[in-house]
Amino acid sequence: MKKTITRRNFLKKSSKFVAAAGLGGCGILLKGCTLNKDFDLIIRGGYVLDGSGGEAFEADIGISGNYIKEIGQILSVRGNSVIEAKDLVVCPGFIDAHEHTDVGLLVNPKAESSIRQGITTLVSGNCGYSPFPVAEEIYEESKENLKELFQLDLTWRDINGFFSRLEEKGIALNYSTLVGQGAIRGAAMGFNDRPPSQEELEKMKRMVAENIEHGAVGLSTGLEYAPGSYAKADEIIELCSVVARYGGVYATHMRDEGDELIESLDESIEAARKTSVSVEISHFKIAYPRNWHKIDAALAKIEEAKNNGISIFCDRYPYIAGSTGLSFYFPLWAKQGTTDEFLAKLKDPALESRLRAHLAEQEKKLGSWDKVVISSVVTEKNKKFEGKSVLAGAKETGKSPYDFMKDLLIEEKSRIGMVTFMMKEENLKRILAHPLVGVGTDGSAVAPYGLLHRGKPHPRHYGTFPRVLGRYIREEKIVPLPEMMRKMTSIPAQKFGFGKRGALKSGYFADIVIFDQDKVIDKATWTDPHQYPEGIEYVLVNGRVVIKEGDHTGDLPGKVLRKEKV
Repeated sequence: MKKTITRRNFLKKSSKFVAAAGLGGCGILLKGCTLNKDFDLIIRGGYVLDGSGGEAFEADIGISGNYIKEIGQILSVRGNSVIEAKDLVVCPGFIDAHEHTDVGLLVNPKAESSIRQGITTLVSGNCGYSPFPVAEEIYEESKENLKELFQLDLTWRDINGFFSRLEEKGIALNYSTLVGQGAIRGAAMGFNDRPPSQEELEKMKRMVAENIEHGAVGLSTGLEYAPGSYAKADEIIELCSVVARYGGVYATHMRDEGDELIESLDESIEAARKTSVSVEISHFKIAYPRNWHKIDAALAKIEEAKNNGISIFCDRYPYIAGSTGLSFYFPLWAKQGTTDEFLAKLKDPALESRLRAHLAEQEKKLGSWDKVVISSVVTEKNKKFEGKSVLAGAKETGKSPYDFMKDLLIEEKSRIGMVTFMMKEENLKRILAHPLVGVGTDGSAVAPYGLLHRGKPHPRHYGTFPRVLGRYIREEKIVPLPEMMRKMTSIPAQKFGFGKRGALKSGYFADIVIFDQDKVIDKATWTDPHQYPEGIEYVLVNGRVVIKEGDHTGDLPGKVLRKEKV
């Protein structure tokens, strides 16, 4: 990029300026120049990618307060700070379209692993889970876990209470959230596999409406997880009708991303077709080798939906492994009820044959349990298994993989993270390059220190956006940089209704990233994930500098972004 975008070419070709011979500094004004105007901050001389998908142009950006005031050539300015951005890319702050940070911001509001990637806005509350509403049935369990894992008191039960805690604490970046259908179902009717009564269904619909009225940007489902998975398609459609009425987004971790991928896409698209809801396919993937050939049919499905007028978009992280809890591989029927009830089923000899049979089917999909790696546990006793595969852990303990997993889940009270290698690199590149796919970490804000420094988490927590920019744009060249920038900024801003964000325009909030396109890259690895990326030089949130020359300033200028009224 730097070889083709020069100041000479810029002055000659850009519609923003008229070249003047013998300029030599500030002697001759150019059309569009600003002279002697005060700003709080000037970003000078960077290559601006404004988020529209257009080519970069060289310009200065003048910022006053929270906002961008001028984009052009600002020749002389009094009493302001200046960031010299020569040879660097200046772009809108990245919007993480799918992530899971919530209480972590109360533990460490600096949001280290996210903000250092250039992320300035989070879309949380995904996969059917949000930290509200808190179901009475699991209130004490949630309270105990929060205290043990994060040294936090559970002082909220609803979205307003959680937002208040965030705003009292302060945050480094902007936070928005969906409300989780699993959380709503649990609060409305408990955690068992049964259809709702009409009264319970109406209660869930009211809860969806209330949460959106108080700021949630939509509804999420995690249809591979209990209790959200117990909802049938017609129940989801009823809830989506409420979301559509409020102009919200329906983000879905589909019912299956492997063997029944196509059927699950049909279910998601049908909900959008029947309700006109705007749908987001979460972490769009094709899981397990026996399904990798479905890539063409899957992409054709979303293209057809778009062509038929459905508002559909997807998000994806740039890795071939997924990550969730180890209990994922156990059957949904076993996970009905509370955690204690799930663990009781694991201990029940009468259920062992059914559980073993289910785990044997999971192994067939994977090929081997060496594809599943333990990423985090809670007890000190089992820390030795972090970073080891289930197969390696089983051999070390002299147990079968089934017994190893079962015993570990019981000992850790089901609080075990895992990383699963189940995807194909060629499919990943095709998905990332697709015009209907943006970028989401599917991670959360962690740090290489303190309470959020745990285990060996998926490197996507630290490296998603720099990896896309470095490996897949600079090195692999899967799409032009301006197009990927649009998919990381203005498209998700429009999708989730973030007014005056996601683009560099006068009057827009100054959420800005400045990075070195020759150097930007992820550093987090599978074995050593707690590493910040390189090449993200500056990050501004609401006009204030949070990352300066690669380091965190400690500033907390982020805002809770509530859904705008429609």
